[in-house]
Amino acid sequence: MAATDLIALSARDAAEQIRHGHLSAQELFEAYRERAAADAAAGEEGLNAYTWVAEQAPADAPSKEAPLGGVPLAVKDLFCTAGIPSQSGSKILAGYRPPYTAHVVEQLEAAGSTILGKTNQDEFAMGSSNENSAFGAARNPWDRTRVPGGSSGGSAAAVAAGLAPWALGTDTGGSIRQPAALCGIVGLKPTYGSVSRFGMIAFASSLDQAGPFARDVSDAALLYKHMVGRDRRDSTSLQHPQEIELPSGVDLKGVRLGVPKELTGEGVESGVREAFNATLALAEQLGATVETTHLPHAPHALSAYYLIAPAEASSNLARFDGVRYGLRAEADDLLEMYVKTRAEGFGPEVKRRIMLGTYALSSGYYDAYYGRAQKVRTKIAEDFQQAFERFDFIVTPTAPTVAFRLGEKTADPLEMYLQDFCTVPMSLAGIPAISIPNGLSDGLPVGFQIAGPAFSENRLLDAAYVLEQALGFDGTEVRR
Repeated sequence: MAATDLIALSARDAAEQIRHGHLSAQELFEAYRERAAADAAAGEEGLNAYTWVAEQAPADAPSKEAPLGGVPLAVKDLFCTAGIPSQSGSKILAGYRPPYTAHVVEQLEAAGSTILGKTNQDEFAMGSSNENSAFGAARNPWDRTRVPGGSSGGSAAAVAAGLAPWALGTDTGGSIRQPAALCGIVGLKPTYGSVSRFGMIAFASSLDQAGPFARDVSDAALLYKHMVGRDRRDSTSLQHPQEIELPSGVDLKGVRLGVPKELTGEGVESGVREAFNATLALAEQLGATVETTHLPHAPHALSAYYLIAPAEASSNLARFDGVRYGLRAEADDLLEMYVKTRAEGFGPEVKRRIMLGTYALSSGYYDAYYGRAQKVRTKIAEDFQQAFERFDFIVTPTAPTVAFRLGEKTADPLEMYLQDFCTVPMSLAGIPAISIPNGLSDGLPVGFQIAGPAFSENRLLDAAYVLEQALGFDGTEVRR
């Protein structure tokens, strides 16, 4: 089978072909490996989606009976992978090869997937454009002068461009959903706790959650199915109350969609709003009822998030001191070594958030900032609980704009942070949300976000699948 034909297969179809002996896992791996390696070798002329690409297929091919059939997987750089660089996009961890593998990667390897490469990201997952990486900015395959979103921009760009059939990302405040929207693919942020965080290099522990990127909803569901599960090494992980199923919905009859005024009005580009409204009309044609609702505390979500997440980051990143692993600066004494290592190893955005978080936790300011932000978080969660008494799902645009140009927002952190305006409330509430592509604006992809109650992933995936089939979005041109 020609390489272009292999790349055209969905991950699900590829696994099926391997299972029936029509395709070998090694052949599929090599087709993707060649594309990924060629792009990595292109440097600034390419997408810069990968920080490391496997040199060859694994010697031991997965069993044909394995549910993921040997379909290769791109993995975000912040997942620890034994013997493979795991650098979280940071100079302070340059070249770090951990002695163990993250639980979720172990799960997927056990199910038959193989690691194709590690993908570029904003440093320690702090960013919305993938411009904060120590390894250079990743680029959007729809327009290489634009960002792919962040922080999981490399994973999103790789899947959109056909450099990987699917990929792992993480979502703290929108870092799966926003890049999925900007790159025209599917991205799922699961219920907090449904996937173990063991082996993920932490940003904000009460928010970080691993999830899948895929070209379509069915592939996202298949990958997520093998990610979930309780892990004794992560006390926040939970057993999902339902087995994850592949979506099979045919319509939206009886589905109630709530449209929050607070997340769909001011600040949303006209082209994004037009695509959103068109998708709402399509949902009604498919049988859904669509009504306006309110999330009164949602406008405060961004402010609360940028106190809670940096506060947790200031604690989590204290471990990077040059003593045990990673970069170590030359110095005359221990204190000077700490200072120089962190000054040289962390980028500007990470330093900004560490300082913000440390200030919010400092004596005399804890209650005024961090404590108050946590109270807002509780109110936001309560808003969603009340909304879900009337509605099955809450729907919004995923991102307020299409992909913006490289360098366009780097001088204004607030403008960059506003990219997460529609995604942060779901993260603070710990509920699942998915982004699916729902059209183009000025030739660039637009995302439609669907959020549901905790552990509603099966219903969420079904609804997303029905809309996806009706929308018929085609992103194949960027994978050729």
